[in-house]
Amino acid sequence: MITNQEANDQAAAIAERIAAAVVGKSDVVEHLLIALLASGHVILEDAPGTGKTLLAKSMSKTLDCEFKRVQFTADLLPSDITGINFYNQRSGRFELRKGPVFTNILLADELNRATPRTQSSLLECMEERQVTIDGDTYPLEAPFLVIATQNPIENQGTFPLPEAQLDRFMMRISVGYPTAEEEKEILRRYSVRDPLPDLKPVVDKPRLFQLQSLVPKVRIGDELLDYLLAIVAATRRHEELASGASPRGSLHWAKAAQARALLRGRDYVVPDDLKSLAGPVLEHRLVPRDGFGFGREQTRRLLDDIVASVPVPSEPGLERGFSR
Repeated sequence: MITNQEANDQAAAIAERIAAAVVGKSDVVEHLLIALLASGHVILEDAPGTGKTLLAKSMSKTLDCEFKRVQFTADLLPSDITGINFYNQRSGRFELRKGPVFTNILLADELNRATPRTQSSLLECMEERQVTIDGDTYPLEAPFLVIATQNPIENQGTFPLPEAQLDRFMMRISVGYPTAEEEKEILRRYSVRDPLPDLKPVVDKPRLFQLQSLVPKVRIGDELLDYLLAIVAATRRHEELASGASPRGSLHWAKAAQARALLRGRDYVVPDDLKSLAGPVLEHRLVPRDGFGFGREQTRRLLDDIVASVPVPSEPGLERGFSR
């Protein structure tokens, strides 16, 4: 059985391999690893050309898992994602032609360019890890992870994701522009050759399952659960929010905190695990009331104020994840 230290070393090996293709972005890579270990889906969101697709591809190449990519467009149909039953004239019967969702890691590139009907084809896949085609249900092989990308600055030809679908993503991560030194290194590295094709897997499926099995064993005490729930409750009753974080959001937050603790080599959650993940896990679940006109920055500041307003527990033994 894999130990916590081995899990930490394995995660470090994945991050190091990704760094061969992706310059900087260590915090973004850590968030991706957290979602991977916690079996959660991720939205990578930022301006065009910031490396969202490269990051997703680099992540997939470090894992010995099946990977498929779909470029979402306005004319994409739900059956293009899930699959279709077609009539085989040679055999004289209908046969299932599986869509790209039958994979381990699905890159949904520019997800918000597809119509709501096509976007909704991922709802069942993401939440229940299964696909229903013509009344027949087919389970998806574990692990199953959706990494979606979208460009928030473009409005023409896009369809914003509904709250029901956003809530199924464990985290929304902003990639951001590189620093001057990082961009200089990108120019140096990629002017010689593209390192992406040379990336090799460092984790196979059995090892990945072992890593994921450690996450539920990470302790999270009652004091921290109360702290988490107090923040979630504050988002639900805030006067400037029409809707706060859902129970699914609470569960995602707890699981992500457990995965972060594991990546840091601990078998217990500390308050900083929750605080550092509040933005990526909760922000995209908050719905402002009509008339406030909140954008991304305003929502982030509002969430920061809510988190700061809730006292951090500091009882003896909490640093080891024990309950009272």
